[in-house]
Amino acid sequence: MGKAEDGSEAAPVQAVPYEAKAKFCSIIAKPLADEKLCKKVLKLCKKASKAKAIRRGVKEVVKALRKKQKGICILAGDISPIDVLTHIPIVCEDHQIPYIYVPSKEELGAAALSKRPTSCMLVLPKPIKPAADDAGAAEYTEAYNELEKKIKSVMPLF
Repeated sequence: MGKAEDGSEAAPVQAVPYEAKAKFCSIIAKPLADEKLCKKVLKLCKKASKAKAIRRGVKEVVKALRKKQKGICILAGDISPIDVLTHIPIVCEDHQIPYIYVPSKEELGAAALSKRPTSCMLVLPKPIKPAADDAGAAEYTEAYNELEKKIKSVMPLF
């Protein structure tokens, strides 16, 4: 992965513009985060992953939602077939949990500090196991609350 077949270093991956990624999103991927909000969502995902405050994947997210865990649900809009996660927004609405779509499953997986693409993620308000670092926890909570307000303003039901 790091080297090309001839032994030289591989070329860096070109950044794909937001509009190009949004073209591949499903028609039901609403509300879709705009470019600015998408960056904030993915940044929070990285912080949550480092703080161990995420649930990743369809099975894990649905299980957490049914156990009435609170958080922000982030879904990838370019999943094929989209039927894999069409039930998650309904469960989120039933439990009054804000959700938002991002255009790329690869970026969502990278934000979760994973090598694999991720179809959905639940960002929890507090880490599962609290760390001794109070400054980092306070910064994470502040970023979480700010993003939750922005997502609720974008969602029609909240």
